[in-house]
Amino acid sequence: MSALNRAQVGRLVAGAVVIAATIVGVGALVAVDLPGHTRDTISLEAQPPASASTAVCTGPLLAIGRDSTQAALLTDAGAQTVTAAAEDAASVEAATLAAVSVSGGAGPAVLTAAPDGGEPTDLAAAGSSRIDAPDLSGFAAAPCTRPAMESWLVGGAATTGAADLVILANPGDVPASVDLVVYGATGRTTPAAGADLVVAAGSQRVVPLAALALGEESPVVQVTATQAPVQASLQASITRVLVPGGVDQIAAGSAPTAQLTIPGVPIALAPADPGASDVPATLRLLAPTADGSATVTVIGPSGVASEPQVVPLVAGVPLQLDLDGLSVGTYTVSVSATTPITGAVWSTTGFGAGSDFGWFGAADALTSGTLVAVADGSSPTLTLASDGAAAESVTVTSGAGAGEAREVSVAAGGTAEVEVQPGELYLIEPGPSGIHAAISYAAAGGLAGYPVQAGDAAAAAITVYPR
Repeated sequence: MSALNRAQVGRLVAGAVVIAATIVGVGALVAVDLPGHTRDTISLEAQPPASASTAVCTGPLLAIGRDSTQAALLTDAGAQTVTAAAEDAASVEAATLAAVSVSGGAGPAVLTAAPDGGEPTDLAAAGSSRIDAPDLSGFAAAPCTRPAMESWLVGGAATTGAADLVILANPGDVPASVDLVVYGATGRTTPAAGADLVVAAGSQRVVPLAALALGEESPVVQVTATQAPVQASLQASITRVLVPGGVDQIAAGSAPTAQLTIPGVPIALAPADPGASDVPATLRLLAPTADGSATVTVIGPSGVASEPQVVPLVAGVPLQLDLDGLSVGTYTVSVSATTPITGAVWSTTGFGAGSDFGWFGAADALTSGTLVAVADGSSPTLTLASDGAAAESVTVTSGAGAGEAREVSVAAGGTAEVEVQPGELYLIEPGPSGIHAAISYAAAGGLAGYPVQAGDAAAAAITVYPR
């Protein structure tokens, strides 16, 4: 092949310059708005490849200070019974995380289900524990949940008699770095004991809440992870004058939102009962970033149970609102705010020996078929709550969708209760407007509950904004 002459070279160079200028010009038109010209932001819907569905359980109940020579020593106090299954009877693999903070600890269970045909497999699991010991008593139930990069723990206290624990679990293959931010009476704080915590791969780490917020009556903890997601939970317990007054395991909630629906809140003490004057239930709310107000409505099986209350919100400072005057029964607490909030309800069976309490968190709306595991316990109830303008027809099927199907009608803005069996899996199929759901337990000396979370198969596509 002959060499190019000078004219040919000149034409090629000129052509390359024109092409380059054209590319730069088009890029400028994409990146810069021209005068008098508006355009929509370019976005793409991307569905990540399906990976194994993972559920991390809260693990055994823990006790602190049982060894008088080692006041900070943590030990297992009560084993956790786990109920789990996947859709279409798919195989569920179980493993155990190393409980590096607990002396001789058994560690929490980690459950995984492989994707099927390129689609994620719905996996549902929940665990429960019961204990009756001189330093710890009561019943706890919590869902086994997916790890997350950010989560919120609403509940507990760091006052005298409380021995609450923040529990962090990393089921991944790389270490996670975690920061804990506490919201309390003085606002947002970043305690040294909660900064740059390393949670090793395949392990669980425990931090006493008192090390983060000593003396706080109504703390809310924000958990932020980098490098790897973690599953966060809170174990709360109380001792009154050397008498244990209950225990609970609290699953983390999702990011703050302007609307909270907290279904399945049991009220176990009537207003005239002895001890009811100590307030049998309270609502804790937090607006992390801005002042605002919230309207709180309590809904029972027959409709609105009390007049809605409007309460002010101070940015970064948790609000504690008494829920009194309610008769014994199961309720849904609806909160509408002018700024994003997070929150949960505390309820108790009493204030003496043999009493128990539970924390009940907000439930996201279910818009597609969702599996729920009913942890072992006495008299569990599934509560369905609608915040839509029309009645909802919901199908609840036992056997993870393979058993008896029941049609349940939920009035617009109302609730419905469904009796369910402990240790069983159910498929909830909501109507077009979606439904909120929770499992709750209300028995003598045993109060607990947890919201139903959407399954892995319901994960939406990720919106990508090219630059």
